[in-house]
Amino acid sequence: MRKPLMRIPYTELLAPPTVRPSNANTIPGAVAALENFFTAPPPKGLPRSTVVLTGAGLSVSSGLPDYRGVNGTYRVNKTYRPIYYHEFLANHEARKRYWARSFLGWTSLHKASPNHGHYAIRDLGQLGLVRSVVTQNVDSFHSRAHPDIPTLELHGYLRSTVCVTCRNEYPRDVFQEELARLNPAWAAFLIEALASGALDTESPAERKAKGIRTNPDGDVDLPGAPYTTFRYPACPHCLAKPPSTLEGTRHVIEVDHDGAWKPTSSGGILKPAVVMFGESIADQVKTAAEDAIDGAGRLLILGTSLATYSAWRLAKRALDRGMPIAIVNTGGVRGEDQISAALDPDPTGALGVRTEVSTDIVLPALVERLQQLPEMASGLNRMTLGENPGVFKDMLS
Repeated sequence: MRKPLMRIPYTELLAPPTVRPSNANTIPGAVAALENFFTAPPPKGLPRSTVVLTGAGLSVSSGLPDYRGVNGTYRVNKTYRPIYYHEFLANHEARKRYWARSFLGWTSLHKASPNHGHYAIRDLGQLGLVRSVVTQNVDSFHSRAHPDIPTLELHGYLRSTVCVTCRNEYPRDVFQEELARLNPAWAAFLIEALASGALDTESPAERKAKGIRTNPDGDVDLPGAPYTTFRYPACPHCLAKPPSTLEGTRHVIEVDHDGAWKPTSSGGILKPAVVMFGESIADQVKTAAEDAIDGAGRLLILGTSLATYSAWRLAKRALDRGMPIAIVNTGGVRGEDQISAALDPDPTGALGVRTEVSTDIVLPALVERLQQLPEMASGLNRMTLGENPGVFKDMLS
């Protein structure tokens, strides 16, 4: 019996936010409010440090699509559905389709770079204001932009593939080369698409006119493409030394004459090292995310609607701890009324901020303002990231 597809939450527009303070609808007003948010002492003796929670909206300025923004995939393409974890595991044809689309999309994702918002987080860390980052994004921009700030990738990362049987990881660049070798016609098409600029434009309309539709996480939809012809490699570790099954026998790993995985195999399937829709987040990652919230005194939410429960539960945990929360996101967020009601209506922003000003605009302006403050310049407000890092930092070492 086929497993039913799960409902994708919050695909319609959420209620518009109430900007807070009222002048935070402008760049100067948002900067002033966020300055007060960062410099005012947290209530109830909480630590002065801030944990940052980010989502796809932060990477939009890097040319990557988001899911639930004004021009997000769920808004523009009502028929789009991500592949589900159980589908990927069970269906060879579904894997062909996934890897073919990902093969085309990887180049654009790989060429993309962190934007001003990511580097502003780095600068806030250097000012001693940001202790750690928890991100839902799988683009690895945080680790590139601010390697000295511990970053927990809540939903994994696309820079690697992982075997579902032996759990060994392999660089995505190497995997991409194998996909090109196994699929020369697709590789030739990719070269043509790159030469035409179809994968370089950030305009969804222009890409669609050229027959290509780009979705988040390096997924490209090519209508009418013969996905059934696509081939993907087997896990090299499982192929060389088939691991044992739960029953104590050996897995069967078979490949064709070129090294492509054959459906007669019982293991050795490589998947992206991300948490797919319907897949559970590892317990140690959940614990590390909770420790990141518990180890800070403020929460800064950037570019996310908090639609996924994994993100909302962290915001709710911060609410329950009485942490001031600042939200910088275009459009509404899940639980906005709860967050607004729980925070003290302080008119300065010290106890909570809500603005829709773009992250790549307001965050650099905030950094510039904070760098002018005498207490920041003197380093009196700096923290040591190594203080009481707990499970979170242990996972990242």
